[in-house]
Amino acid sequence: MKGTFGRTVRLGVHSLLLHKLRSVLTTLGVTFGVSSVIAMLAIGEGAAKKAQDQIRQLGSQNVIMRSVKPPDDVVSGRETTRISSYGLTDSDFLRASTTFPGVKRAIPVRQLQQEVRLGMRALNPRVLATVPQYIQVTGRPLSEGRFLSDEDERRVSNVCVLGYEVARFLSPFESTVGQEIKIGPDYFTCVGVLLPRVPLGSDQPQPGADVTGELFLPLETGRKWFGDVQVKIRSGSRDMEEVQLHEVIVEVESPDNVLLVASAARHMLASQHKQKDYEVVVPLELMRQAEETARTWTIVLGAIAGISLLVGGIGIMNVMLATVTERTREIGIRRALGAKKRHITTQFLVECVILSVGGGILGVGLGLLIPLYVEKNYDLPAIIKATDPLLAFGISALIGIVFGLYPAWRAANMDPVEALRHE
Repeated sequence: MKGTFGRTVRLGVHSLLLHKLRSVLTTLGVTFGVSSVIAMLAIGEGAAKKAQDQIRQLGSQNVIMRSVKPPDDVVSGRETTRISSYGLTDSDFLRASTTFPGVKRAIPVRQLQQEVRLGMRALNPRVLATVPQYIQVTGRPLSEGRFLSDEDERRVSNVCVLGYEVARFLSPFESTVGQEIKIGPDYFTCVGVLLPRVPLGSDQPQPGADVTGELFLPLETGRKWFGDVQVKIRSGSRDMEEVQLHEVIVEVESPDNVLLVASAARHMLASQHKQKDYEVVVPLELMRQAEETARTWTIVLGAIAGISLLVGGIGIMNVMLATVTERTREIGIRRALGAKKRHITTQFLVECVILSVGGGILGVGLGLLIPLYVEKNYDLPAIIKATDPLLAFGISALIGIVFGLYPAWRAANMDPVEALRHE
């Protein structure tokens, strides 16, 4: 039995080599189909994991309340005076930290509009005044130095911590720790540098500001030197805005209570604010949405890649039907010499499987290389699961069988007499 099957495989390979170019082109259809399945699934999985990691770094047990500037009032097509006071208040922070169920702690954050300068270099990053526990709640890693301390807050010290982008811009070739940074009209000692932050999709850059650049001050120091009123000058006019807190990060004790706290935050803000000058961001909700989107995209990408495999299978069927027609006389001679229908069926099925399996092997190799190339040259993550190559290769072998059945059946059911008469 093994000898018979071996002869069948050798005969199949010999038959395919008689038309090398046609066999290679047919195999390429399966090759590109398999490689596209692996590459698309790997890139889709990598992009989904990157999005989920970004959201997870925000804190899956955090609920973030933010101030949002209401739209300007427009009367008779002319802009009226801008709303000067909006957003979260100290009372909102107090309610969140003391009355919400299951809250571990709440972190207040103020954003200041100030120029940051070191020597001749200057920029306008997000200057954030907050408390020392900020780094613990957000999980921001330090690059060097330290973060703000309780002593800095108690003494209202002129110290600051730079975000990585700000530090590299102000001092590209040496550490900024220990240097005097000018923030607005005053000087602050840099005590640490943080690694880059994870931006939210709802982050909107202020005019002239770099969203990814940040600088941190003690909360009381920010209040002392810059107050609650921010002055913005644009188009020759001066706008004054009063925002007590731009953000409150609420850390929840248990993940099971995150949605409950988020609901309480929305209800509290709706009852205390006459206008919609706030938003509530829940990383846990965003993560679930990202997971659902990832599943959807995986299905879509898999379906698109599956279509290319289907096209490759149709190509195999087309070539094998042409082969059956070309070898009609050969089939008649074999039947006349005693070959049974199952022998003819097996012969053509083996040839189909050789084409599809050969294309599958090449496709797996190409499919493993494409994600590596994309990841290296386009800075897009790609994650290849162990099951993806096996799945794609298995589908390619199955396609060889499925799309080879009809040509094999047609060859096996030819009338031997008519086949012998074929020219």
